[in-house]
Amino acid sequence: MDFRKHLIQKDENVKEALSKLNMLALDAILFVVDNEGHLIGSLTDGDIRRGFIKGLTFESVITDFIQPNPIFIYKVNYSLEDIEAYNRRNIKIIPIVDENRRVVDILNLRIKASLLPLDAVIMAGGRGERLMPLTKDCPKPLLQVGDKPIIEHNIDRLLNYGIKKITISIRYLGKQIREYFDSANKDALIEFVEETEPLGTFGSIGLIKEFTSEHVLLMNSDLLTNIDFADFYKSYIESGADFMVASIPYRVKIPYAVLEIEDGNVISFNEKPTYSYYSNGGIYLFKRAMLDYLEKDVFFDATDFMELLIQKQRRIAHYAILGYWLDIGKHEDFEKAQRDVKHIKF
Repeated sequence: MDFRKHLIQKDENVKEALSKLNMLALDAILFVVDNEGHLIGSLTDGDIRRGFIKGLTFESVITDFIQPNPIFIYKVNYSLEDIEAYNRRNIKIIPIVDENRRVVDILNLRIKASLLPLDAVIMAGGRGERLMPLTKDCPKPLLQVGDKPIIEHNIDRLLNYGIKKITISIRYLGKQIREYFDSANKDALIEFVEETEPLGTFGSIGLIKEFTSEHVLLMNSDLLTNIDFADFYKSYIESGADFMVASIPYRVKIPYAVLEIEDGNVISFNEKPTYSYYSNGGIYLFKRAMLDYLEKDVFFDATDFMELLIQKQRRIAHYAILGYWLDIGKHEDFEKAQRDVKHIKF
């Protein structure tokens, strides 16, 4: 939705304001700005009604009706806790302003889950060999799952959490991915980097010239998941880690008694135990500064990068995905995705 629908100039009349509020329906609130777009106040149906009760008329200036101290958030340096508090107070429409208090966007918490201060990178360069012949003429990220391609499920989820700067790393049949999103009309800044040779999950990040946020989210394009990105981000910040990997809890049940051996002797046994492990979920959050350890044009897979950070004595934490997660790598995964997408809320 065009955020300018929520804006009204301070010299507009009350009739125009009522018309705009009527068009906004459930999201009926206006933000009054001056000629340079600076935020002056907010205006609702209730404000106009109370103004009429006080004796104002249709001829009164609109600034006589407004709330002069509206809630707003800055485009940078905002608090995620404040946004969550506004949501709990049922404040759903919040103007986003620049450092000069000019309105640059609107956060609609009725539509979006949050506003995370992250740049996102999506890896979409693989050949999808195990999905041949489906990927012979179509890149795996563009294979349709339900009503849209795999990668679009992920991009729409990122957008739902307010992440608007997204870079897609492409290689195999990358032109198709570029053309798809060039015409997709997403409310986001979607850019592309293209590998001339495989550089691995983290190696291709070296092709990105600039990040706007202090923290970066990286994920594979062939995942189908309803991960809560806001909870993932909060866990990452609270952990104080330099790097956090989303993990998949994996339980292994042993059907026999397991013996504990010491110096050739059995010292105990555990009858049919179950062991819990955590597998790499292909989604990562990390401080932008960690990229300083990457060498340019050198292959770096995710495990290579994590091992490097451990060597550098950087802290790596994990976040267990408790919701839905599926890596669409094989034909049976693709078929499962087609079934599951009808029943899982993404």
